[in-house]
Amino acid sequence: MPVFSHAACLDHDTGPDHAERPQRLVAVIEALRAAFPDLDLRQAPAATRGQLLRVHDETLLQTVLESQPTGRIPLDADTVLSPGSAQAALYAAGAGVAAVDLVCNGELRRAFCAVRPPGHHATADIAMGFCLFNNIAVAAAHALERYGLMRVSIVDFDVHHGNGTQAIFEQEPRVQYLSSHQLPLFPDTGLRRERGVGNIVNIPLAPGTGSTRFCEAWRERILPEIDAFAPQLVLVSAGFDAHRLDPLAQLELEAEDFAWLTRELVVLADRHAEGRLVSMLEGGYDLQALRECTVAHLQALAS
Repeated sequence: MPVFSHAACLDHDTGPDHAERPQRLVAVIEALRAAFPDLDLRQAPAATRGQLLRVHDETLLQTVLESQPTGRIPLDADTVLSPGSAQAALYAAGAGVAAVDLVCNGELRRAFCAVRPPGHHATADIAMGFCLFNNIAVAAAHALERYGLMRVSIVDFDVHHGNGTQAIFEQEPRVQYLSSHQLPLFPDTGLRRERGVGNIVNIPLAPGTGSTRFCEAWRERILPEIDAFAPQLVLVSAGFDAHRLDPLAQLELEAEDFAWLTRELVVLADRHAEGRLVSMLEGGYDLQALRECTVAHLQALAS
């Protein structure tokens, strides 16, 4: 199974004390190389302006791509623009496009994108929550436009709600967005009553939820919704910050929980989408947990 990444993703400089730091991607790649000696690591292309404009406003592209900072510039309390950020963001978004091309052209069934910055908080016009461009949204829009798909499921198990992804697609019935997330927690969105045009499924979880209740929520509430939608492509916002070691949240999950959920998503992709599934790295801020969870996720994807 191919893994798309790019060295430019390491050049997004968030500062020495920032949770979303280059060492995250280094840890992921090192762990995958150790676990998979024959790792098919592929260089991601840069997203084009046209691909980004399917989901983002021109004003956001100008901010990220044309600011040309000479140092770190805070866009908000959490989100930073640095001299290397524009290229990192382009390659992070481009990885998802390349992975969609791969699976929709029938070359392979599944792919993973090991990239940063993450994306699911970025809205059409605002970079926020560590995110510059919404990588998974760019990938989904590419699938709709390039391949004419009518049913794409975006599955988000990051501990933070993907407010940007939801906002971009909440009026788009061809895209189903499903999320479990801790609440209260940044960005304090993702209530059950947020349903879009019937295409949004949010399951907020309390701090300390733990493995049993997390798996029950997916088994009873979210996986049946995906099954009923019968997606032609499954996209995954794979954040591992719900792990018990993560410093930013308190859902108290284990690596095996992510492996179990991934196996369930593979079953649904095989049933409805000819196996087509693309996963993109989102959060996860304890390096050891990130290593373990990413390896468990890929082992399940490759099964």
